[in-house]
Amino acid sequence: MAELDTSSGGGKKGGKVRSKKASTRVDLTAMVDLAFLLITFFIMTTTLSKPKAMDVAMPDKDEDTKQQLPVAASRSMTILLGANDKLEWFLGEPGTAQPSTEDYGKDGIRKVLIEKGKEVQQTFGNYMIVLIKPSDKSNYKNLVDILDEMKITNVQSYAIIDITPVEVDLLKRDNNY
Repeated sequence: MAELDTSSGGGKKGGKVRSKKASTRVDLTAMVDLAFLLITFFIMTTTLSKPKAMDVAMPDKDEDTKQQLPVAASRSMTILLGANDKLEWFLGEPGTAQPSTEDYGKDGIRKVLIEKGKEVQQTFGNYMIVLIKPSDKSNYKNLVDILDEMKITNVQSYAIIDITPVEVDLLKRDNNY
């Protein structure tokens, strides 16, 4: 049992004679019980932070990786992730279309994805395919940001693939590598 002792505990000091007082005793057992009840209440009622994860379909390890499905260049958008939080995008094949440099966010690539997705849907009657190609100079945050944009803009089909030397040259030409 916990208690608080407030008696003086000292010896005789000075020449004054004082009347002897009974020491006050406070029983802290109820306070300890209350503290544990409050701790348990707050532990049980708080919600734990939910993990923020995105499902990404990865190819099987045993399958032949050289077997790739053909992608229609007319309805595919390629996004090249460069340095300094910049990216370039183009529709079609590299060399045939002029790439545009954009930033991440709602006024950058998100706006482009929504507009071009609607254009492809109206023109071909099918959804747009996005090819994400991170360069050596891009960082992990850039990849997470572009995957977030895919989720926000509701792009149905996208893939993360290796960047080609031709596309690296495009990034170097526009000072994004």
